[in-house]
Amino acid sequence: MHDLRAIRENPEAFDRGLGRRGLSPVSSSVLDLDARRRAAQTQLQEMQARRNEAAKDIGVAKREGRDAQPILDEMARLKERMPQVEEEERALGVELDALLAGLPNIPGDDVPDGRDETENKEVRRWGEPRPIANPKQHFELGEALGLMDFEAAARMSGARFTVLKGGLARMERALADFMLDIHTSEHGYTEVSPPLMVRDTALFGTGQLPKFEEDLFHTSPSDHYLIPTSEVPLTNLVNDQIVAAEELPLRVTALTPCFRAEAGSAGRDTRGMIRQHQFWKVEMVSITTPDQSEAEHQRMTRCAETILERLGLPYRTVALCTGDMGFSSRKTYDLEVWLPGQNTYREISSCSNCGDFQARRMKARCRPKGEKQTQFVHTLNGSGVAVGRCLIAVMENYQQPDGSILVPEALRPYMRGVERISL
Repeated sequence: MHDLRAIRENPEAFDRGLGRRGLSPVSSSVLDLDARRRAAQTQLQEMQARRNEAAKDIGVAKREGRDAQPILDEMARLKERMPQVEEEERALGVELDALLAGLPNIPGDDVPDGRDETENKEVRRWGEPRPIANPKQHFELGEALGLMDFEAAARMSGARFTVLKGGLARMERALADFMLDIHTSEHGYTEVSPPLMVRDTALFGTGQLPKFEEDLFHTSPSDHYLIPTSEVPLTNLVNDQIVAAEELPLRVTALTPCFRAEAGSAGRDTRGMIRQHQFWKVEMVSITTPDQSEAEHQRMTRCAETILERLGLPYRTVALCTGDMGFSSRKTYDLEVWLPGQNTYREISSCSNCGDFQARRMKARCRPKGEKQTQFVHTLNGSGVAVGRCLIAVMENYQQPDGSILVPEALRPYMRGVERISL
């Protein structure tokens, strides 16, 4: 959510920020609704004050033996008009909140301008892709091993689902354990097991609602939503809370399944596990004071990079341009892992600093020690990393000429010493 006071003080800056995302100016509409709502509020306050004053005037008139009927008539008119003004103020507030709720976060000053992913800026690159003769894609490798069954998944669930078996199912579990162990024992994150279903208020807080409802799975009759990412419950741990500033940063991580309708992705990545309705992800979330968030963003991104380096997976880090950033983000780094089967880099982690955008929607604040005044926290989230895509990357980068897959050394203790997955 956006700071109305900041929009009032500098509407041109607000419109410039939205313009960097390719959106038209809206400050005039925001300020018009705001002015009309405040005028209604003022009118209502004046009417309430006059009603209280008139009640006293009636008592005085009766004590002095004067005719109180004109005042009673005025009271009757106020009583009739006040509900109308109250409804007008309420309706304007709803309209203003809806307008603001649909507007994305303003990009940071250091975010590169651009229309789409083709204008993202590479920040750094790690590792050299291994030379592989005639590399296969992960689904070719998995099906040849008999350990990846898309047909069975389609029979029971439809498209964009996968059944993993044997060594690949074990490797998926091993990868998740490996990631969690590093984040909790080395990176200072606390592991959390959160709910997988949340109310609409939680999704509003992190920015998925109301704009992206078509991407969510909704349950009936309980009226819950399946989480699209554990960013939602982890960030909402501080919703409607005032946290002591000295307790920040708060760092939490979780392994959960994620559920996404993938609306609008028809024809994209139709084969394999790249784009699924259900997938596992290790998520990192940090809650910080405003002055900590930039350093925390760099730290979080480095935590995700460490996972790929330990697994020996070549990757590059890119700064997303204004046209490719997520709705709630003010600045995002994507990690793109090398996939030999596709001969390209593909996203495997996205680390975002949301500033106070989500905190305003969640009413999440912190209070510095010894002060009465509170301030909105800053929230950050990042994949640490997407488990299914990491499995894909391991399969493709460690494939052997005979169709087997070597297990990265760092993962072997989690595979009980298994060094190779083969027929």
